[in-house]
This record gives sequence, C-alpha cells and structure tokens, in this order.
Amino acid sequence: MRALIHSTFGDATDVLEVAERPLPEPGAGQVRVRTVLSPIHNHDLWTIRGTYGFKPELPAGAGTEAYGVIDALGEGVEQLQVGQRVTTGGTFGVWSEFFVTKAAGLVPVPDSVDDETAAQLISMPFSALSLLDYLDVKPGDWIVQNTANGAVGKLVAQFAAARGVHVLGLVRRDAGVTELAGLGIHDVVSTESDGWRERAAEILGENAPRAAVDSVGGDAAGDLLSLLGEGGTLVSFGSMGSSTLKLSAGDLIFKQATVKGFWGSTVSRTMDAATRGALFAELVQRIGSGEVSLPVDAVYPFEEARSAAAASAVPGRSGKVLLRF
Repeated sequence: MRALIHSTFGDATDVLEVAERPLPEPGAGQVRVRTVLSPIHNHDLWTIRGTYGFKPELPAGAGTEAYGVIDALGEGVEQLQVGQRVTTGGTFGVWSEFFVTKAAGLVPVPDSVDDETAAQLISMPFSALSLLDYLDVKPGDWIVQNTANGAVGKLVAQFAAARGVHVLGLVRRDAGVTELAGLGIHDVVSTESDGWRERAAEILGENAPRAAVDSVGGDAAGDLLSLLGEGGTLVSFGSMGSSTLKLSAGDLIFKQATVKGFWGSTVSRTMDAATRGALFAELVQRIGSGEVSLPVDAVYPFEEARSAAAASAVPGRSGKVLLRF
C-alpha cells in the first residue's frame, strides 16, 4: 500500500512524501480499514514538526482521524463487519491507503451521514463537545473564548447555542466578526478594534462568564481572565500565539479564579463509557439536525498532501481541508 510519511521533522509542506509500506494485518481485536477521507488538523501538522505532545519515531506516518470502510477483521471481532462504514479520531498513522486499529475505537457511521461529514466527525466536534461538557456550564450561563473563528471555536459556539449556553467570542481580525455572522454565530468582538472591551461589556450586560477558553496564550489569556466572573475557570486549550500565559495576579486572587488545562486525547481516554456514549449520541443528533455544521473547504488527492497542508494553513478558510485516498 501507499502511505504518507516523513523522515525528518519539519513543515508538512516540505517533508511529507508518499512511500510504499507493507499492507498491515489486523491482530486479535483489531480491524483493517480502507481509508477514504481524512482531515488535516493543526495537531497533525504540529506532530509532523515535532512540536506536539506526542513525538513519533522516524520515519513516521501521520494523520489521526479518518473515515473509511472495513476491509478485514481480526480474531474475535464480532460487532463489526467487512464493508461497514466507520470513522476513528484517535488512531495515529491513518494517512495511508489502509490502517489497522482497535475495533473498540471505531465508530460506525450512520447512513444519514455523508462521507465528508463522517471524515471529520470525531476529533474536532467531539473535542468541542467534550470541552463544553468539561466547563460544567448550564443553560443561561455565559462563557467566553478566543480564536472564536477557529474550527473548535465555531463548534463550541454551535453546540453551546444548542444547549442554551451563551458564548462571547473574541477574534483577532475584524473580518472574523463578519465571517462568523455568516454562519449564524453572533456576540463576537474583534480585538483588532479599539474599544473592544467596551463592546464586550455591552454584550455581556450584567452577566459575567463562568468559564473562559484560551487557545492563544500570552496576553490573550490574561484578557480572558479579566472578563471572568468571580469563581470562574480559565481553561487553556491551545497555545497558538505563545507557550506561556500572562495572567494578572490581581484577577486570579480577587476573582478566586481557577486555571486548568484541557487535552482532548487525555479527556477522551479517561472518560467513562456512559458519558462518551451520551456525547457521541448528542454529536450525531446535533449534526444530523443541522444545528451544527461541518463544512469542507477543499479535498485533495493524498498524493498532493504538501499542497493540501499549505491550503490548511491559509487563514479564513470556510471549512476543513480533506485528503482523499
């Protein structure tokens, strides 16, 4: 089979290449899947650079989420069948024509879900819904998040609205406000404009966010903390701008704030089966009803992975970039 690999760490646009690999055979409790579509996520690109929490041995495969069709079953696998449509969001090395994974980690795809939606059903949507669940907010509560026009930010806003939770979104460009309004996401403020704090205060009124989600780091984390209400929680979700958080000691002390980290891989792995099942059911229901959308910006043949990685890095995309195998 053919697979995308990299022999050195670096930008995907420079180091990804197509190579021949042995066709993997499923062991006991495993399944071989013929890959159909796979999205390009930021964490995939960071892993290829060697800057993510997981650093593979070289030469390494790539990709963590994929939609495909079961090609072969390992010993003891009875709940799945050859030809069944499935998706996975936690299998490393799926950027290949075939991959092997644990049967228990696969999610069957309902007939009502199209291929392009199925390809991105798990990682970002499940992370967003898990994050919202992690924040422990209730209908009527407010949360605030930066990078509101990012993939997870858009999903958090949509899932929150479906649950009756209000979201104040911060973006770094004025164009981001218009972009999100086009998706039906409002209560968004651009920090590019002077007076953004006053605009944020107008939106919040007498309300104070119970939780804040930071995906930038640096001063942006401190901006979120300043908007939190007393006893609020600041969650570090990413560090697109800086690997350090610049927080006001006064805000921490006088607001009695809590600061926590969120890594989707760990949260998903340690989540009890009942909670995971309930969240997946909600995820499929919200997407099926149209309350949450998963748009696709472009689909590239996997042989053009370098170009696809470049396209994925372009700001202001309307949706995910997918690889077709």
